[in-house]
Amino acid sequence: PNLTLCSPMDECELRRMMYTAQLPGMGTVVIRYPRGKGVKRDDWHCEFEAIPIGKARQISDGSDVAVLSYGPMGNDVQKAISQLHDEGSPLSVAHYDMRFCKPLDTDVLESVSQRFSRIVTVEDGQLAGGFGSAVLEWLSDNGKTTRVRRIGLPDRFIEHGTVNELRHIAGTDIESIKQAINDN
Repeated sequence: PNLTLCSPMDECELRRMMYTAQLPGMGTVVIRYPRGKGVKRDDWHCEFEAIPIGKARQISDGSDVAVLSYGPMGNDVQKAISQLHDEGSPLSVAHYDMRFCKPLDTDVLESVSQRFSRIVTVEDGQLAGGFGSAVLEWLSDNGKTTRVRRIGLPDRFIEHGTVNELRHIAGTDIESIKQAINDN
């Protein structure tokens, strides 16, 4: 109860989440971020700015498919959308960086479930009990029938390999995201 779970898409969002977490009255905040390098934003020294708890941000607008990303996978979603556009895909794809797994941005979920017949969730965490599951649970609890395709880590051991090999095996690479967006 009263736990906040968030994951930044990039260095600037990490900076803002850390700032927000230390504000008075915040309670327990868990910030999930991956090992390794960030996306190397030039403006990572962005202003300290409080993020509204449980509020997503819209990265791009579209009319055919909504992609809800949680954490740094949002950067790969942006690359996938860009590649689809460059390849001449007729799909218009909206992208939301959800930022929070708990609490979920129910205003965005309500809007997206009304506007789109298809939603793709993308996360770098486990599918079972993860962000995509939380989205499905909310949709079900609120009588929504929007089709959802989840991308995340399967509940099984994955062999050793390079990060790119592992992401391909797990189905979380850019090609897998593009395929999920294109699936009817």
